[in-house]
Amino acid sequence: MKKILIFFLLIATVSLTGFSQRKIVNLPDLPGYITLKCDFHSHTVFSDGNVWPTIRIGEAFRDGLDAIAITDHIEYQPHKDQIPTNHNAAYEIVRNLAKEYNIILVHGAEITRDMPPGHLNALFITDANALVKDSVYDAISAAAKQGAFIQWNHPGWRSQEPDGIPKLYNIHKRLLANGLIHGIEFYNDGEYYPNILEWCREYKLAVMANSDVHGIISERYREPEFTNRPMTLVFAKERTEEALKEALFAGRTLAYFRDMIAGKEEFARPFFFQCINVGKRYHETARNYYFDITNNSDITFYLENGPKGAPSSITLNARSVTRIVLSKTFTGPLSYDVRNVLIGTDKPLKIELKY
Repeated sequence: MKKILIFFLLIATVSLTGFSQRKIVNLPDLPGYITLKCDFHSHTVFSDGNVWPTIRIGEAFRDGLDAIAITDHIEYQPHKDQIPTNHNAAYEIVRNLAKEYNIILVHGAEITRDMPPGHLNALFITDANALVKDSVYDAISAAAKQGAFIQWNHPGWRSQEPDGIPKLYNIHKRLLANGLIHGIEFYNDGEYYPNILEWCREYKLAVMANSDVHGIISERYREPEFTNRPMTLVFAKERTEEALKEALFAGRTLAYFRDMIAGKEEFARPFFFQCINVGKRYHETARNYYFDITNNSDITFYLENGPKGAPSSITLNARSVTRIVLSKTFTGPLSYDVRNVLIGTDKPLKIELKY
């Protein structure tokens, strides 16, 4: 057994040498808050993942994340004949390494049950081994006693919901009524669930987007299929674990995935306008006005359904300046739907550009 562990550690140490450069993720802060880029769902060899925990820290550093949670399964341990079951092991192995890489490491675990209630991540726990319970409700309650933030994972996962549509079962309603669900994954791995935004608004829950990665993250999320690794954007008062936890419980989040943003309008709207800047008119002719829109973010925004007499659609490419030509005969508000910013079930954010 010692030889196996030494072998894994050697591989992990060699692998980490490739993570000396950190990507800059160009996403804005909101007034009064810092935008923390997070992935709260990942796995290692301590459940059904394919990598040693140190790899997850190196990946998070390289991808420009601020925080990550390793959430290995409590009930599903396919490597238990090779690796002893200790549900705190992954966290303990990389706790100090995360500090060296300036990554906030959230102690987590995944409670893995059939639907209902399905799978739930317990975040900010102190002892994952205490979640080993026969009753799923007892397991969730044990996490809550540790002050955990409980996230409902992939609610429309087809292995548990064949039609891919999330549903609220009686146990979910009971958990919600007792304050034992605090966030739901709108996006997981490669799919998203449109109706989750309505639930998050109704029950005042955090909207989440996570990778649920089991293998190498760069092999899973590659262009052109994926423009970015999925992230939960958390609007925290400062860059600390305590502030991160407070912001999650307060529901100050947006989901970022596939060049899309999804979440509550109260955060999506200011986030969009922090990404862009509408410049002053720099030129005019007898017929037209000319001005620029600068997009400083990594997200390309697609503006559609423009008013009559104005450009019907505008693409604001990431990290670019877009020239706008507007006829002087146009006098109304310059309003658009932002196709890839969702604030409800298939409902895009509606914005007005002040020019």
